[in-house]
Order: sequence, then structure tokens, then C-alpha cells
Amino acid sequence: MEDPVRVKTVLPALVVLALTGGCAGQQAGVTPDPTATAWTPPAKYGFVLSSQCGERALIGRFRVTVQDDKVVRAEGLDDSARRALMLRMADLVPTLRQLEAEAETARREGADVVEVERDSRDAHPTRITIDPSRDSEDDEACYTIEEYTIGLTGGSSPSPSR
Repeated sequence: MEDPVRVKTVLPALVVLALTGGCAGQQAGVTPDPTATAWTPPAKYGFVLSSQCGERALIGRFRVTVQDDKVVRAEGLDDSARRALMLRMADLVPTLRQLEAEAETARREGADVVEVERDSRDAHPTRITIDPSRDSEDDEACYTIEEYTIGLTGGSSPSPSR
């Protein structure tokens, strides 16, 4: 009598294990097929980029304006970002498309962690985390994208009437 009970208990567990075994090795938050959540950049958009991980020049909070897939304005919103912009490095502040490309390159090169979170409405990236090697320190890149707007952003605007 004991054997039928054991089979009834173990068999469902084996079925669940077999069905979920295909997920082994995938990292939480990683989209297996990056084209499944494609985002098409608009002609002009803006966002606030927070870059806080790793030892690199791009550290701080930046207000970014992109037009025709090029950063046309970057403003440092904190001391770290203002210092980074003083370096005057070409292409220091990336577009969202460049951030996506950085994540895809890291994925192809076998990074230990590549996570891309996306907005549920239009699939623009909202958070990107890359860690090429968990065993190395300060090689991470983590970005948070906030205040995403489409169209006129960050440009000069007329002063309000008084």
C-alpha cells in the first residue's frame, strides 16, 4: 500500500520539475528573445538617466534629450553628473538605443548578469543592469531611466507671461 502513495506524491513533483527544467539557467528579469519586446525610438525624446554602478566616467543623474538617434543635450542633475560632463568625452551620455545595444553586446559576450526591464505600454527600457563577471568588483553597469517623454523635451521654452 505504501508504494502507490509514494508514486502519487512523487509523480506530480517529477512532472513539475520536468516542465520547469527548461527555465534552468535563465536569469530572472532577462528577456530570452530581445526582439519580443521591441521598442522603436521616436524621432525626439527625453529622459532622466541614473547611472550608479561600477567605476567609470558615466556616473550620476543626467537629463538627456535625443533627436534623430543622437544626444543633442545632456544636463548634469547632481555633482557626479556635472563632473562627468566636464570631462567632455564624446558620446559619454548614451541614447536609450545605445543602452539597449550595450546590454545586447554584454548578453552575446556571456555576461553573468544582463537584465532589461521595460515599460509595459511602449517597451522603452526603464532599468538595465549588466555585470560581466560576478567575481569582479566595479565592472557593473546599472541604469535607471525615468521621466521618459516623447516630443519636445529639454529645449528652451518661452518665459511664462507675468
